[in-house]
Amino acid sequence: MMSRPYNFSAGPAMIPMAVLEQAQAELLDWRGTGMSVMEMSHRGKEFTQIAEEADADLRELLAIPTNYRVMFLQGGASSQFSMIPLNLLCGKTQADYFNTGIWSQKAIAEAKRYCSVNIVTDSTANKFTTIADPTTWLLNPDAAYVHYAANETINGLEMHTPPDVGNVPLITDMSSTILSRPIDVSRFAAIYAGAQKNIGPAGLTVVIVREDLLGQALPFTPTMFNYKVMADENSMYNTPPTYTWYLAGLVFKWLKEQGGLVAMGKQNQHKSQLLYQAIDGSDFYNNAIDHRYRSWMNIPFTLADEALEKPFLAAAKQAGLLALAGHRTVGGLRASIYNAMPEAGVCALISFMQAFEKSHG
Repeated sequence: MMSRPYNFSAGPAMIPMAVLEQAQAELLDWRGTGMSVMEMSHRGKEFTQIAEEADADLRELLAIPTNYRVMFLQGGASSQFSMIPLNLLCGKTQADYFNTGIWSQKAIAEAKRYCSVNIVTDSTANKFTTIADPTTWLLNPDAAYVHYAANETINGLEMHTPPDVGNVPLITDMSSTILSRPIDVSRFAAIYAGAQKNIGPAGLTVVIVREDLLGQALPFTPTMFNYKVMADENSMYNTPPTYTWYLAGLVFKWLKEQGGLVAMGKQNQHKSQLLYQAIDGSDFYNNAIDHRYRSWMNIPFTLADEALEKPFLAAAKQAGLLALAGHRTVGGLRASIYNAMPEAGVCALISFMQAFEKSHG
């Protein structure tokens, strides 16, 4: 088989080759049933087995405590910008939000439809390149919850450890970092993540919520947005995104085969270090993010001569290095190196960058 290009897309992103090959092999007939997973009833015993295995494998990978519910939902992480305040204000009218990038801003804008939002810290003034010292944070001890984006994919700004917010429930958008390293789920009241970066294809969102917070949704919450309804129905109040759920389950098994999240964390940290070293060791490339908050998953960079961006992207595509353009709102270049990106892909990018610098510097 001809080798595939390396896809540095921020999402939908690379899926492990072994997962794609298994899905291909099972596409027409899943385990002798005579049906594709896409054709199965979500309430039949075959898909129930798939769903239960995915839940169990995810719980094992993340060491999710028994007092947390896991939901496999539709609507993308952006739906959670509404579902969080609808479900987790729990009788209060104010919530705390970190503003560390564009996804934080979208979450804040949606939360303001349902409650008063207090900004804990705002990175707008520094163009989302760093996060202010915790001693300057404006936390409200009476807030319903504190929300932050663990990693801002567009600017490449990441909080590598959960912020200390005292006894206030902590909620995080972990769309681009979930399953990339071990985490302590018990630190959080809720975790949510869109699938299309480290879990599988787009169309699925994983939500992990502490049980004691369920059942307190605002009275006008749509049924489909009510966590308790979805949890009580095992994410099957309606027809779920069955094929995406199945593919997520294959990814979970692949992660276990790689050695779990400890092994993935070491690989991901190493991959990012290699690329940052290449950028920092050159006057031709630049990454402006505070070293303490550099993302492992999304590495934006610029060229000393902006006019060379289009030639860079064209030559990269010819070399089998895809989707390296920065987000449309900020420009520049960006390499997203999620779990499925092998170290060989990062090394191929570094070699290309060095050769491009030599010919254009």
